[in-house]
Amino acid sequence: MTPGMTIPILYEDGEALVIDKPGGLPLDQPRRGGASLADRLTDLRFGFQREPMPAHRLDADTSGCLLLARNPKALKRFSAAFEARQVEKVYLGIVAGPVTGESGTIELALSKISSEAAGWRMIAAKKGKPAISHWVKRAELPGGLTLVEFRPETGRTHQLRIHALLGLGHALLGDEVYGTADPRVRRTMLHARSIAIQREGKPPVAATAPIPEDFAALGASLVTAPVEGAPVEVPPVEAANVEGG
Repeated sequence: MTPGMTIPILYEDGEALVIDKPGGLPLDQPRRGGASLADRLTDLRFGFQREPMPAHRLDADTSGCLLLARNPKALKRFSAAFEARQVEKVYLGIVAGPVTGESGTIELALSKISSEAAGWRMIAAKKGKPAISHWVKRAELPGGLTLVEFRPETGRTHQLRIHALLGLGHALLGDEVYGTADPRVRRTMLHARSIAIQREGKPPVAATAPIPEDFAALGASLVTAPVEGAPVEVPPVEAANVEGG
């Protein structure tokens, strides 16, 4: 993201903003330096006294819907809704290979490991934190790629990235941690397509982010809206069936 670039606003009211976060923009200042969303929060005040605060996390590479709270009370309510699994989230991911089946549920508990040589990453582990992702195959794309819609029931770190690898058989395209770099893309191909959160006595906060240009360049431009209703479930993948559990 270049200095001065506008961050699109997808939803706005007195207590919430939903922005279309550009892929490649981290939320916090990187140790190595460079641009971050934190640098732009003052610009997103739009006359309010306080800077808006992210109510959840998106990886630096992930584009799309990011909910920001405009005051501490709203942040507390939104955070509680995420904790209680009351937020509807839809993601699109481009998987770096063919996907068997049309829909399903991946249930693999996750745990964090780290080493001095390789840094940290998430693994499937029986004693890890529960992680559940529902998925639907949306399209087979040119070059052997697959466009998959994810509806995470939980929100663990790197959940969709490792669930794609272990549950669908391939990492997300461009994921250098759980897969490999790919000359066709410059980031991990994951997009937060939509978000919705109910509020007592108020209309819901709801927004949908457009398909990014790098997704469209790979053939994903025909997907114009999230699938309505819950995906059809199949027997979940168990953590005991994967290496490192």
